[in-house]
Amino acid sequence: MAQVKSLAQSLYPCSAQQLNEDLRLHLLLNTSVTCNDGSSAGGKGSRRVSEALAPEGPCSEACRAGVGQRWQRWSRASPGTDPSATGAQPLSTRPVCSLLLPGLPGSPASQRDRQGAQSSPLHAPSHQKDPLPLSSPATGTGILSSQPEENPHWWNANMVFIPYCSSDVWSGASSKSEKNEYAFMGALIIQEVVRELLGKGLSGAKVLLLAGSSAGGTGVLLNVDRVAEQLEELGYPAIQVRGLADSGWFLDNKQYRRTDCIDTITCAPTEAIRRGIRYWNGVVPERCRRQFKEGEEWNCFFGYKVYPTLRCPVFVVQWLFDEAQLTVDNVHLTGQPVQEGQWLYIQNLGRELRNTLKDVPASFAPACLSHEIIIRSHWTDVQVKGTSLPRALHCWDRSLHDSHKASKAPLKGCPIHLVDSCPWPHCNPSCPTIRDQFTGQEMNVAQFLMHMGFDVQTVAQQQGLEPSKLLGMLSSGS
Repeated sequence: MAQVKSLAQSLYPCSAQQLNEDLRLHLLLNTSVTCNDGSSAGGKGSRRVSEALAPEGPCSEACRAGVGQRWQRWSRASPGTDPSATGAQPLSTRPVCSLLLPGLPGSPASQRDRQGAQSSPLHAPSHQKDPLPLSSPATGTGILSSQPEENPHWWNANMVFIPYCSSDVWSGASSKSEKNEYAFMGALIIQEVVRELLGKGLSGAKVLLLAGSSAGGTGVLLNVDRVAEQLEELGYPAIQVRGLADSGWFLDNKQYRRTDCIDTITCAPTEAIRRGIRYWNGVVPERCRRQFKEGEEWNCFFGYKVYPTLRCPVFVVQWLFDEAQLTVDNVHLTGQPVQEGQWLYIQNLGRELRNTLKDVPASFAPACLSHEIIIRSHWTDVQVKGTSLPRALHCWDRSLHDSHKASKAPLKGCPIHLVDSCPWPHCNPSCPTIRDQFTGQEMNVAQFLMHMGFDVQTVAQQQGLEPSKLLGMLSSGS
């Protein structure tokens, strides 16, 4: 691997210049575009390009206290930051620019843990702390990494990581005022970051990749066409804008168990967005908005509804059994055997999600119980049908490049539509490791399913198999 890294760096035309691997915080010059509390927004940048949106859940009236706590945290993390002293450097001449819009630590499941609910003893690597702390320069991981062995395709891209400080799924256009206690300006933050980057080298980029995880993944779907339109209006139509939406393709399905909407955890997906979009003054893509009646713009927050209206190419990454989706659907895996109704609901969720991706040509959907992947160090390990996510993204990039050369022939051996067909959580053997938090021991897929109360005898009978053969198939990922 060291030889691969050395070769990659030696072949790069600017390899004599040492890469600055650190991402450093820079605040926006336009102080009217702010975070929730009215303080300056900004991002962490290195000399590589990818645009990503942040992973945390949306905010409505029910989470105002949480916004206050978030901003106490932010102020402690970034004391006395002076926007005039950030020392921003021009982007290098690398042809790819990437903006990453992340969220604060934790999926909705871990937010629930912090609120005192019973935490799950089943633990996958998705529940990590924020990989890019605000208080100091940070080294990116996953798609943000500058190491070719961790980020084989985009290790040398210009990169901007935009902290999630707007709590609005990157859709808001509402400023703080006497009437509004908090600002919700996520959509405007993205526009302002793009505008300022044009003066730092983005104007010379060939490709701008807008990427995001969780709420940030949804934010990609909401903003990718607006960014392309913005660049065209500013006189840069040649920059190709693309999207990478990770763990933000949510379903507006019926909850397993309905609860009153008292916070972001208990609200049904549709109700949370209905309330939030009014509170944030949320902006949705114009072509999608025209598909629905006035007051029903919330539909555009759901991937399978907004995706057909998008002009820019978007690659969708989605776990078939997403932890955040299960949380908002009130399926809580507490370590006790799941009830039959829960088990059937989980299986049906995978089928429903798989069905929404059938007409998405560029997609990567492993049958795993997890949440977020692109900024995790293990993102190279997960495979679908023998292809890893970085490989699939490379194939997608090549297909888009070839399409600009009027080549219509598909790339042989380079698949970009990769959706698992096996029906259970973690039936893919390359899924992130599941650990029992009480014992710390790793569990294989058969142990994990039995831990959840999976009835091997019944399912084997349904499939017309011997129980031992079924367990063997699960362990091998067949």
